[in-house]
Amino acid sequence: MEKFVGILTSGGDTPGLNAAIRGIGKAAQTKFGMNVIGFRDGFRGLMENRIIRLDSDVLSGILTLGGTLLGTSRDKPHKMPISGKKRDMTDVIVENYHKHHLDVLVCLGGGGTQKNAYKLMEKGLNVITLPKTIDNDVAHTDITFGFDTALGVATEAIDRLHSTASSHHRVIIVQIMGHRAGWLTLGAGIAGGADVILIPEIPYDVKHIAESILQRSKKGKSFSIVAVAEGALSKVNEKKLNTLRGKLNETQDKEEKQKLKEDIARAEKEYMGNSMKLSEELEELTGLESRVTILGHLQRGGTPSSADRLLATRLGTACADFIKAGKYGIMVAAKGEGVEPVPLEKVVNQKKLVPPDHPWVLSAKAIGTEMGV
Repeated sequence: MEKFVGILTSGGDTPGLNAAIRGIGKAAQTKFGMNVIGFRDGFRGLMENRIIRLDSDVLSGILTLGGTLLGTSRDKPHKMPISGKKRDMTDVIVENYHKHHLDVLVCLGGGGTQKNAYKLMEKGLNVITLPKTIDNDVAHTDITFGFDTALGVATEAIDRLHSTASSHHRVIIVQIMGHRAGWLTLGAGIAGGADVILIPEIPYDVKHIAESILQRSKKGKSFSIVAVAEGALSKVNEKKLNTLRGKLNETQDKEEKQKLKEDIARAEKEYMGNSMKLSEELEELTGLESRVTILGHLQRGGTPSSADRLLATRLGTACADFIKAGKYGIMVAAKGEGVEPVPLEKVVNQKKLVPPDHPWVLSAKAIGTEMGV
């Protein structure tokens, strides 16, 4: 019997999403004769029953396009903003799933999407996910699509900053995306020849960084490039945050818990990736002029790299194979040159962070890159 497939993209936009949609849709229809529809703007579109037929005409010409033709949002099924309030719309989503006679819902997204898909799986829906994020922090997959493109953009930015840094004899701080995981900053920092790399997994000592920059100056180096992840944290601020988190774990009082959660959120906003503050501190400690460049959403946009197009297509076509086999409740993970179906329960509530002894870290240290410790 013909199978009915629904697809949505959720969370931040990422290069390669259209390639993945195309891979799923073309393989599902051409190879297996399935019926494929897309839901606009993530889980909200599924809740509001806003669909688009993903036929061959719609899928044609989207391989090279950035973003997602379906649109996306960060709305969660169980916390959907409705008239200024967050409501649990899971039952409506389940109803729409059955209204379209879906055999499976394919969700393309990062860690949050994996969790939301898992919640729908617990409600009895057949789901499959694909791992996308420029942060490369989804657990149990070698790589996520979107990472390679963002890595190239961030590396090129560091390349370009070298010329202005050397011309003006400045310290240039370039802030790169990565709230919890430092893969993007670490990779771009190494590839772009950054002199200092600061990532969330390795809290830094600003005095140590300043001394490293001063040593470069003494050796005749007239500039320094500092690649810093938006979630990088100093050792001093890490200690403050850990104190708050410790109090949160110890208390049983609901009101106190809520207050501590708010305090932690404010502290994280203030402490993490505060590149302007870091710039001021380095100017004061080194006496060198410092400037900040924040790449922001530039890293997420534009045409996907050939590697991301290949990866997204590979995962998308494998997804169609799993649908045909009736293998649900999984994430289609990249493993070497192949794929692997990983049970969603193994993926949710986990992040793939940079280990302190990862080969990239060891390579950075081996060539003299300062890691802030």
